[in-house]
Amino acid sequence: MTLLPWEYLFQSFSASHFPDLFYAVALGALVLLIALCVLYAVRTRQLRHHAPFLDLYEWLLWTGIITFGLLLIFSIFVWDFIFVLATVIAGAVIFVWIRFFRFPPLLSLYEQKLARQRYLSRQKYAHPEATIRSRTTRPARVSRPAPTKRTRKRR
Repeated sequence: MTLLPWEYLFQSFSASHFPDLFYAVALGALVLLIALCVLYAVRTRQLRHHAPFLDLYEWLLWTGIITFGLLLIFSIFVWDFIFVLATVIAGAVIFVWIRFFRFPPLLSLYEQKLARQRYLSRQKYAHPEATIRSRTTRPARVSRPAPTKRTRKRR
């Protein structure tokens, strides 16, 4: 370190100025972006019937695309280090907010809803013959009077 710490914020983010950090950030962003897309594809297929979980993974996907995409752009087009640092901090804060503050109340409500549905389903089918249709009693047949000459149709 030859400069004061705050002077590094306005250095260009390149391999010559940040040899230890540049490739780690660029390759890490690329690997995490690919892993995030694969994770989203797999988990949305597994949880396709559970809307709150799909919303969670969609929020994480778009946050990851924006954060890791910006880090790749900053690496390729050699922006100042302050933008890289701000993006990493903002992305981490948003990921933590989504995962630990935004969705846990929604997911717990959804789990309570599923538990209530399971309970009601168990109650409905608790009796052994609950799924067997009972015979319906047919109403007694009403006898019709025999046709008379007037009511008979002529052929």
